[in-house]
Amino acid sequence: MLQRKKSSRSTRRQQQFLHCLQASTIDLATLRSLAWRGVPSELRPMVWQLLLGYLPVAKEARKATLARKRAEYEAGVQMAFAKGIDGLDQAIWHQIHIDVPRTNPGRSLWQREATQRSLERILYVWAIRHPACGYVQGINDLATPFFEVFLSAYIDPPPETFDPGLLPAATLSALEADTFWCLGKMLDGIQDNYIFAQPGIQRQVRRLGELVARIDAPLHAHLQSQGVEYMQFSFRWMNCLLMREMAVQSIVRLWDTYLAEGPDAFSDFHLYVCAVFLHKWTTELQTMDFQGIIMYLQSLPTQNWSDKDAEMLLSEAFMYKTLFGNSAHLNK
Repeated sequence: MLQRKKSSRSTRRQQQFLHCLQASTIDLATLRSLAWRGVPSELRPMVWQLLLGYLPVAKEARKATLARKRAEYEAGVQMAFAKGIDGLDQAIWHQIHIDVPRTNPGRSLWQREATQRSLERILYVWAIRHPACGYVQGINDLATPFFEVFLSAYIDPPPETFDPGLLPAATLSALEADTFWCLGKMLDGIQDNYIFAQPGIQRQVRRLGELVARIDAPLHAHLQSQGVEYMQFSFRWMNCLLMREMAVQSIVRLWDTYLAEGPDAFSDFHLYVCAVFLHKWTTELQTMDFQGIIMYLQSLPTQNWSDKDAEMLLSEAFMYKTLFGNSAHLNK
């Protein structure tokens, strides 16, 4: 009976999404409301592109827009790599070349040569178009949910086991372009995380400490008593948006809601998600000393998390944002 109710609810939500997406001009407010609670996997590529503003809401404009943006990306790649590897900015290229093989090391998709070459091109073209940031470690991780979600539109097998080298060249180029532009749209809202001295992350880490002090004062006091600074564990949470702490499937579910929340969610709402994420381990952490805390937070037991675990984080984060979102000292 429970399974039947769940299936009926899923079918109803699918129909609501389809009704919204089939309109000649999509109502973004309705789409955001639907997406907040999660997006059906087969509709996610289109929904994400709409919520990011990459895909136009007017149906008649989409085909021409995609063709133009994909051609623009391809031209950017041709120009950047016209003189081969020796003609690249070697400092940027060296760091990208080191980081790409380290991206999602446990997933076969990211060990494929075609995937790694695509990621190199995406990151390099983005870096040279954004000289204030250049390439910063962590941006490689942020490209991966887009690539996997958009890849799923072209294949039946799970993306994490697929070899993109099997795709037609034009399809792979389109996948790359869509990933590039959507990564850029997302990074526009958190660019001060990656400029010199990373002031966005510094601010987020400070705000995290203030928020945890309010929602879990005993844990905050214990971290202080053990000499643990928030920067020592949460820098990565802000820099990589928890991608090193959770499986890609969990991150994708979080991003459904982040994208539904709007352009500030990857900095603002993410703060509340991180606070709830830390609070989740409060019982264990309060029994540990400095070394135990740092080691535990670097290898959290989230490998088997489901969408329900991610949704619990999101619902609690929304509650705290509602409670504390207008607190002046948390919005500096």
